[in-house]
Amino acid sequence: MPLSLPTADTPRYLRIQNVEDQEGPFYFRYDEFGADTLAAPHSHSWGHLNYAAHGTMQMETEGLRFLSPPQYAVWIPPKVVHSCTLRHAIVYRSIYIAPGLCGQLPAEACTVRISPIIRSVLADFAARELHVPATPADLRLAHVVVDQLAVAEVQRCYLPAAASPALVSVLEALQAEPGDHRSLADWAQRVHMTERTLARQCQRELGISFGEWRQRLRFLRAIDALEAGRTVQDIAFDLGYSTASAFIAMFQREAGTTPEQYRREFCGIA
Repeated sequence: MPLSLPTADTPRYLRIQNVEDQEGPFYFRYDEFGADTLAAPHSHSWGHLNYAAHGTMQMETEGLRFLSPPQYAVWIPPKVVHSCTLRHAIVYRSIYIAPGLCGQLPAEACTVRISPIIRSVLADFAARELHVPATPADLRLAHVVVDQLAVAEVQRCYLPAAASPALVSVLEALQAEPGDHRSLADWAQRVHMTERTLARQCQRELGISFGEWRQRLRFLRAIDALEAGRTVQDIAFDLGYSTASAFIAMFQREAGTTPEQYRREFCGIA
């Protein structure tokens, strides 16, 4: 599908990769996409891993929304219809895997934690602009990626969506103002529930606690702000932290690295 020419009122559309006639079991894709771009709903007979080396990515499939920071990627199994929405610019990496090699990989769309080995192979192939591994050494590396995916930590969705109107309204309010630090009890009062009822609803619909969901939201917003070059102190205060050190501690729990280390490694900013 060709890229559409954008106007002031129309979004830009991503090119859909055609791998149906591709020889060999792998195809690696590398692109840089601008903000406010879309991929229309589509599917492939191959499975594929979608990874944002810089920035965050949102994909939709089967009524679910997948948001992934650079420690995670989105796995789409063969023949699953999916679409993509990019709020910010990303550096995109993808590996398409022939159906015969997908049997050991997740049968449903999900987010997977990217190991340093997968990240290194993708970076190496991108640096060499290698799309179809052909040498025995490169084919072995591609198979290592599949082996790593087979044992990767899987999450159904990094930032799950709610279904019930009350919880939807709470989460939408937080997305509009992620620095809002009202307690679960305060939010429960707002939607005319008890704190215990709202907590149970979070676990039932989201699979995680209210506090964990809010922390993940703040982490994703922090990544966007780091990409934009904002200071750690400004980000901390915007996200509702009273001190920069409290924000840094949260970020390190989620990313395994400090915001400044993350900025250097993933954002290419010294």
